[in-house]
Amino acid sequence: MAPALIDVVHNADAEQVYAKNQSQEGYKEAFAQGPKTTNYESELKGVGKHPPAKYPLYLPVWDNEKDIGGKYPPNQPFEAYEHGKDADPSFKNLFKGASSVEDITANIGAEVKGVQLSKLDKAGKDELALYVAQKKVVAFRDQDFADLPIQDAIDFAEYFGPSHIHPASGAPKGYPKVHLVHRSAADTTAKDYFEERTNSITWHSDVTYEQQPPGTTFLYILDGPSAGGDTCFVNQAEAYRRLSPEFQKRLHGLKAVHSAHEQAQNALARGSIVRRDPVANTHPVVRTHPATGEKALFVNQQFVRRIAGFKKEESDYLLKFLYDHIAYSQDIQARVKWAPGTVIVWDNRVTAHTAILDWQDGQRRHLARLTPQAEPPYETPFGDSSN
Repeated sequence: MAPALIDVVHNADAEQVYAKNQSQEGYKEAFAQGPKTTNYESELKGVGKHPPAKYPLYLPVWDNEKDIGGKYPPNQPFEAYEHGKDADPSFKNLFKGASSVEDITANIGAEVKGVQLSKLDKAGKDELALYVAQKKVVAFRDQDFADLPIQDAIDFAEYFGPSHIHPASGAPKGYPKVHLVHRSAADTTAKDYFEERTNSITWHSDVTYEQQPPGTTFLYILDGPSAGGDTCFVNQAEAYRRLSPEFQKRLHGLKAVHSAHEQAQNALARGSIVRRDPVANTHPVVRTHPATGEKALFVNQQFVRRIAGFKKEESDYLLKFLYDHIAYSQDIQARVKWAPGTVIVWDNRVTAHTAILDWQDGQRRHLARLTPQAEPPYETPFGDSSN
């Protein structure tokens, strides 16, 4: 008797899981938002127990590029200037009038009160660049950044380099140079996120796929939850110093491929846009800071895809060690708490950071980032005085 034919049943659930896994492969974003997830009515009028947005001019739009008739062109190389090289290391101009300057931890971070960033003169801004490079991340409290005209805030940041225009995020209408981190009031999609992920931690340095990634970077709060939504930073220079001399020596000369393609695919999958064609660039695994001479690890799980010249298994093995080393080293990390009027300044060349999605009650989280670009990453010879 011939065997009965078996109908092959199309497993829709499995196909859905496969598609979801593809969209998550190589890129993880807990705070990804887009036009479909921004509730402008609740942001402008408030909803339930949530008041209207404090800074409606900073609400995100995704169509600033319509004024140029389409996508932004590729970023062009430019001659970067490191203002930290001009700084007085006593920081007498930066801290003139400071009421409090305290370390957050022994290995990374400081908190400053009594200094108004927007009032700094040239000498103060030069010292800011050096101080942030040394401390890696600095929280300035009671700032007026959010209340300045948006263009004035941009002009301040562009002293440190030309602004990066993010390829996929929202920006205030008419100000594409401002990158917004925004979750609308009454948005409880965090619950959906944790149905697919066990945590929200995404250690990275910003947009490292660019030929000239950011240096001194500014993030200021507009609205935030009553508790939670903090940002963690890790000292990538200390992470490098923790390695044995022989391991440091092996890393020198290696280069990693950083890619924007996965971020772009993720944006399109959630109904957002990609306003510039994605790129990939190769950077040293260890880079040197132009003002301090420090060497720092320069790899991150969000954007690095491969060690150039290594086979896949070899690359995966080495990168996993470096990612674990960075993530597990809580003794070189700082958790910075947000408060009204806070501006966090950090150096993207020698740090990595992650937001923390730990509030799920629908409170609004709204921040603005100003992202001056810096020099192309480079490394100095192994064995110089900076090792």
